[in-house]
Parts: sequence; structure tokens; C-alpha cells
Amino acid sequence: MPLGRGIAAVMIDLDGTLLDTVPDLAAAAQRMLAALNLPARTPEEVRNYVGKGIPKLVERCLRESACDVRAEVLQPEALALYERFYFEESGRRSAVYPGVIEGLDRMRAMHLRLACVTNKAARFTVPLLERMGLAPYFELVVSGDTLARKKPDPMQLQHICAAFALAPAEVLLIGDSANDARAARAAGCPVLCVSYGYNEGGDVHDLDCDAIVGSLSEAAELLRSTRS
Repeated sequence: MPLGRGIAAVMIDLDGTLLDTVPDLAAAAQRMLAALNLPARTPEEVRNYVGKGIPKLVERCLRESACDVRAEVLQPEALALYERFYFEESGRRSAVYPGVIEGLDRMRAMHLRLACVTNKAARFTVPLLERMGLAPYFELVVSGDTLARKKPDPMQLQHICAAFALAPAEVLLIGDSANDARAARAAGCPVLCVSYGYNEGGDVHDLDCDAIVGSLSEAAELLRSTRS
């Protein structure tokens, strides 16, 4: 069926899709590395580390700032430091991307059920959504530690489909990365990718998605046009 016709719910990624969180993630990384007396990483480097959750981001920072052996030894201490610092920094510099509020309002006006699906742990996800004024839009939030597996595994998406009592073909995912595209394809869900975001430094045009949109507002308009 054409994209949008039959879509009853939308799942939306957080980092790089709803919010630009790199400034806060980078600030926590700099504090962590400084506490460990390791060289700093630039915000652009940290941007390319985003996508597979905080433990992977910390691992990538350590491997760039220390030798592999030392990075492995430091991982537990570094992760604890990072989580403490990020809890303090989260939401201080993050920004809602242009078109997000308009897009969410349009989707809600179309009576689409909305879920946020992210690889970020719940203790960071929920306070961040609340702080940025996005929490009221979402009927369901599935975080990186909600289930046993996370994107690119399809488990989170399958969980949302089941919670909404909808077939995968009726539930659209909007994201910014290969993790999102792969999870959607594995779950049997349609997927749109935004042209901005992170994608671990890769080109969004290389992703296996149904379309690329410049904003959530554009995604909502695409859904509206395909319904008519």
C-alpha cells in the first residue's frame, strides 16, 4: 500500500530526530575524559559516536583517547562517571529540531498514536522528554533498557506494535540512522529518515528507507497527503 494509507501510529526516535542532544552528550564526555586525565573529544566526534546507547558512546570515546587495553580497563569507571555527568547535563543545551512541534501537532490532529523509541536509558529519556516539553505527545515511551534488546534489533518496534494492537505495516518509524532503518525493516514497519541527525557519520541517503524528509512537519504532511 502507499506510505501513509493505513498508517495508524508513528514511532519516533529521540537523539538526532526529535532533539539535537549532542551538546549535552559532548559536555558529559568532556567532563568524563577530564576526570580520567584523557584527551578531550570534539563535539563533532561525539556526534559520530551517538546511536547505540551511552555504553557504546563511552567505549568509543575511550578508544579514541586511550589505548585499547586501557580503554577496556577504564570502561566501568568511565561509564559510571559519564552517567553521573550526563544526568547533570541532559537538557541544558539540547534543542528541539525545527518542525518537530508542528509535526507532532499535525500527527496528533490526524489521530495518529505516538510512541518515542530510543536506545537511551529510561532514567535519561523520560526526564529529557519532560524537560523539553515533548512528553505529553507520547502515549508510549520505549527506552534502551525497557526490553532485553534495542535497535537495530526489532524487539522495541514489535513491542510497540503489540501494545497498540496494530500490524507492523500500520506503524511508521521515523528516525535518523541505520539502527532505525534496520530495526524497521526487521520488524516489517515502514520507515522515514530525516535528512539531519547523526547516523554515526554516515550518509542518510545510503539508508534503506521509504523516504527522506527534511523535518517532522514534512513527514506529517506526507502522511496527510497520502491519506487523501
